Amino acid sequence: MAQQALLRVAAVQIAPDLDTSGGTLSKVLAALAEAADKGARLVVFPETFIPWYPYFSFVLPPVLTGAEHIRLYDNAVAVPGPVTEAVSAVAKRREMVVVLGINERDHGSLYNTQLVFDADGRLVLMRRKITPTFHERMIWGQGDGSGLKVVNTAAGRIGALACWEHYNPLARYALMAQHEEIHVAQFPGSMVGPIFAEQIEVTIRHHALESGCFVVNATGWLTEEQIGKITPDDKLRKALRGGCMTAIVSPEGAHVVPPLTQGEGILIADLDMGLIVKRKRMMDSVGHYARPELLRLVLDNRPTRPMEIETEAGSSLAFESLNGSASHDADDAASHADGTVDQRVTVLRGSAR
Repeated sequence: MAQQALLRVAAVQIAPDLDTSGGTLSKVLAALAEAADKGARLVVFPETFIPWYPYFSFVLPPVLTGAEHIRLYDNAVAVPGPVTEAVSAVAKRREMVVVLGINERDHGSLYNTQLVFDADGRLVLMRRKITPTFHERMIWGQGDGSGLKVVNTAAGRIGALACWEHYNPLARYALMAQHEEIHVAQFPGSMVGPIFAEQIEVTIRHHALESGCFVVNATGWLTEEQIGKITPDDKLRKALRGGCMTAIVSPEGAHVVPPLTQGEGILIADLDMGLIVKRKRMMDSVGHYARPELLRLVLDNRPTRPMEIETEAGSSLAFESLNGSASHDADDAASHADGTVDQRVTVLRGSAR
C-alpha cells in the first residue's frame, strides 16, 4: 500500500499539435509544470498523445492514408530518445510520476505504447497495446504479455491499459492479480460522439469497483480547426467530436471530482488511499472473493522477439529488436512484476522466445 494517506493526481485533457511532435512535447511539458505547481504527484496524459493519435485512419480509407501514415512515422517517438529524456528530466526535477502515451517507432514498425516514469525520472514501465482496435491495426503492431505488469512507484502500485484493452477481462485481471492500487487508463477522445464517452465511463467505473483500485483516465481533445484539417467531409467530421471522458474514479466506483467531457483542462483530485482497503474488505476479487481452484489466469509474460541466435554451447540468445541488445531470460522478466505475482497467476517460464 502506498505510504501517503492522500495522494494528489492529475489527468490531462488537451489537444496535441497535429503538425510536429516537438509542438506536442511542448504542450506536455507545460501541462506537467502546471500540474506540479498544483501539487500533483501523478500526472496522466491521453493515449498515443505524442505526436498525436492517428485520427486520420478512422475517417480515411486505407488507400488514402499513406502520406499521413508516413508523417506519423517521421514524428513518432524513439525509446530512449529526446522525448523520453525531456519527460524524465521533468519527472525527476518535480518529483512526480508521469504516464505518457506515445506512438513508438521501433525500426520499421509503430506501436501504441504507454510509458511510466517514476518520480526519480526512471522509465519503470514501457508497454505496448496488445491488440490494436479495428482501424488501428493498419497503423500499429501488437504488443505482448511482458507489458501486463504492475510497477511500484512513488505514487503507489500502478498498472496501465489503453482504450479497448479494457474490454479484455483477462488483461484487466492480470493487473488486478498483481494488486494495482492505481489503474491508469488512456483513450484518444474526440471520436465517435457521446456514446463513446458513456462507454468509457461505464468501463473505468466498473474496473475501479472490480479491482478495488483508483482509476485515473485521460482522453484527448481536438479543436474544430484540427477536425477540419483531418477531413474536409462534413459527415466525417461528426465522427471526430465527443467521446471525451477524462475522469478520476474511486475504488467504490464514484467520480472523485466531476469528469471533464469537453475542452482543454487538467483534472486534479486528492485520492484517499484508505478507500482501497475499505472496498477490498467487502470484495477482493483476487483474494477472499476468488476461487483459484476453479478459475485462474495463466499469463505468458515472456517478451516476443523476431529472432534467437543459437550459440555453440547449445543455448539460445534472444535478439532484442528494441535496443539491439541481448535481453534477460524469462525468470528475470517475471521478476519485473516486483515479485508480487501470487499463486492466482501462473507465469509460464522457459527460454525466451
